[in-house]
Amino acid sequence: MWGITSKLGLIACVAAVTALAPAMGVAADVKAARVWAGPEYTRVVFDLSGPATYKMSQGDVPGTVVLDIAGSSVSGDFSAPGAQGLFKSMSSGKQGGNARMTAKVDTQAKPKSFLLKPAGDYGYRLVLDLYPGGQSDPGDNSPGDSGDTPAVADAPTPPPAPVTRSSRGSRGRAVAPGKVPPPLTGERKVIVAIDPGHGGEDPGARGATGLREKDVTLQVGRELADQINRQPGMQAFLTRTGDYFIPLKRRYEIAREHNADMFVSIHADAFKNSDAKGSSVWVLSPRGKTSEAARWLADRENRADLVGGVSLDDKDDSLAAVLLDLQQGYAMQASESIAGNVLKALGRLGPTHRGYVERANFVVLRSPDVPSILVETAFITNPAEERRLRDDSHRRELATAVLGGVRNYFESMPPPGTWFAAQAARRNGTSLASTAASAPAAPAVASDANAVASDAVKSASRAVAPEPKAPKTSVVARADTPKSRGRADDNVRDVHRVTRGETLTGIAQQYGVSVGALKLANKMTDNNVRIGSIMVIPSG
Repeated sequence: MWGITSKLGLIACVAAVTALAPAMGVAADVKAARVWAGPEYTRVVFDLSGPATYKMSQGDVPGTVVLDIAGSSVSGDFSAPGAQGLFKSMSSGKQGGNARMTAKVDTQAKPKSFLLKPAGDYGYRLVLDLYPGGQSDPGDNSPGDSGDTPAVADAPTPPPAPVTRSSRGSRGRAVAPGKVPPPLTGERKVIVAIDPGHGGEDPGARGATGLREKDVTLQVGRELADQINRQPGMQAFLTRTGDYFIPLKRRYEIAREHNADMFVSIHADAFKNSDAKGSSVWVLSPRGKTSEAARWLADRENRADLVGGVSLDDKDDSLAAVLLDLQQGYAMQASESIAGNVLKALGRLGPTHRGYVERANFVVLRSPDVPSILVETAFITNPAEERRLRDDSHRRELATAVLGGVRNYFESMPPPGTWFAAQAARRNGTSLASTAASAPAAPAVASDANAVASDAVKSASRAVAPEPKAPKTSVVARADTPKSRGRADDNVRDVHRVTRGETLTGIAQQYGVSVGALKLANKMTDNNVRIGSIMVIPSG
């Protein structure tokens, strides 16, 4: 009888300590804490001396979050961080054999916590993210949020397509089936998303004298945005405006939410060989790399989520579909053209690392419908280039070079409905209508009566964007007299190159004009539009 009772007691004791068992063998001290406050959430990071088990709970007082770290203690030199964002203050102490960290936060804050293994310059970390009340994790991809639905040209019976996100509206890319996008004004500014790499918990690469990549990228990014915003027909915004971390995928999502025409990610290169030097420009490569250095660099940049701290419990499997869209769509082709322009401009500033656009599988470049490039301004691991990156005037020159390449692209390939497109239409004068009627076109014909739905779906990512390489002879400028120039300004708002899957009705809806006006301006006798032909978009 005694033996049975003893065994039952032993079992009860074992059960009582099971919850703390993972931490019994390791006493992980809480060494330090720091706070990063961004516009979407506030991050509190605890540095631990080793792996740990913890429990998060809401305190008895509203606006408090309690973290009990099993079998741990707080280092004697621990200093609580100051208030930032949704974080107000912190106290520490012991609760039984555990370290207890109590954070006072905004009463509406929604907490989320997770552990991070060592990465980069950091060891084990416990992360507490605070989101404004009701807001979800910006890095989260809940089921059904897999991306925009591609635009579909008009057809008698188009196949049903799930609408998973809101329409992209006047940008002219993804629009939910059955919805008509708002008419384009013909004078809108092109929008450039500037993405300063790294930030917050993720410092990026470091130079020999301690210069951090995250600081260089923010400085160059701010300068580039300022220069772009001083240009006619252009507008820029920054994905991050301060020293805080943004997950890689979230960066290009921000660009898409702002309806960006272009995404430019700014970085400072690094390599194990300190002699490596020169600027470089990168585009996404769904297959392979252009060099071993490209493989090394992509691996380093893609580790930013591990260094910066992203919970691994919310990943999706949509990458294959995204890469397929990129491989087939307009964005990939446009990215190549933009990158070539920017690389040429940087080459006028100084030697480039290689004489061609490089390719690697960067997460940050995986936007399915926004042309995206990554600019490595210099090698921060090269002592001479690190010194130049510290210089304000050199950073301004870098920004000016990138601006020159970006502007050159928009001048040569203006997106429909933009200020650049309107300028091109005015320069091209009154010959546009006659040129549209006689321009060489591919044999295929798309019409309201016989458009093939499958072709429209396949070409959705291209159907609302200009082809990167329009024939130089397709539009001839013949504004010979002041009178003819006046007619062009008054009557011609834009030009449009027809791509597979488009219809006359769809083009008219895109620009907010009537089908009749479109036919009259282009001297059309029926509703057929020829793939590859140039159409005039009338002012009214």
